[in-house]
Amino acid sequence: MVTRPRSPAVAAPAGSRTRRLAWFGALTGGLLAIVFWMPAHWLTGVVNRASQQRVVLEDARGTVWTGSARLLVSGGEGSRDVAALPGRVDWRLRPTFTGAWLELQSTCCTRVPVEIDASPRWNGAVLQVGSLQLRWPMGLLAGLGTPWNTVQLQGNLDMDSGGLTLAWDSGRLQATGQVRMEATDVASRLSTLRPLGSYLLELVAPGPGQDPSLSLKTLSGNLILTGQGQWVGARLRFSGEATAVEGREAALDNLLNIIGRRSGARSIITVG
Repeated sequence: MVTRPRSPAVAAPAGSRTRRLAWFGALTGGLLAIVFWMPAHWLTGVVNRASQQRVVLEDARGTVWTGSARLLVSGGEGSRDVAALPGRVDWRLRPTFTGAWLELQSTCCTRVPVEIDASPRWNGAVLQVGSLQLRWPMGLLAGLGTPWNTVQLQGNLDMDSGGLTLAWDSGRLQATGQVRMEATDVASRLSTLRPLGSYLLELVAPGPGQDPSLSLKTLSGNLILTGQGQWVGARLRFSGEATAVEGREAALDNLLNIIGRRSGARSIITVG
């Protein structure tokens, strides 16, 4: 009997499979490494473009998943007005079974971290915002441009909410929840009178099918502000008025001329 030598072609497929598995493993590992270590500026670029440069994150550090950046507010693309939040904003981003989870905090402005659950939908997305306990410096508004850059407000804006749901459906925003914003010891470069007063803004969003409403009232001070507004689609329509308390008319005359349309002692404020 003649024994024929085993053909080397039998071993070739096994070696080929090993090489393919090795390449696949290396490629998968490389992709996972890229995803895991995606630099933070990839995320900040998305935020900057989505907000049309109205909210800008710069000097980003870390990764997309855990990082920090400086937050700037501007009037949009081409605007020269820019205001920066004191300190840095830190974030943690994690994928979930339904979308993504985001945590935001800042040493200057968040008393508790802000948690956001994002869930994509066929024609939009849903954001569920947890408890809000924020304190913003009102000088940040100057970055938005006119009229804030002229009024140059000073003071603090405290924002509180037990929860807020924002839903985008076919480009339309619907909100559910309530937000209370209290502006304390407000001042302006247009008046030597300090402070002008303290004010309460309340946003009430009843839910689908109903437009969110905004109310403004004066808690204390020399400048009396009142008003009511409503969001229709993505546009705010607001009507209010400003007056000076008796004896402070002269000190507030210049400010009243700028913040609205004068009608005798009143300044009529209209937005939208």
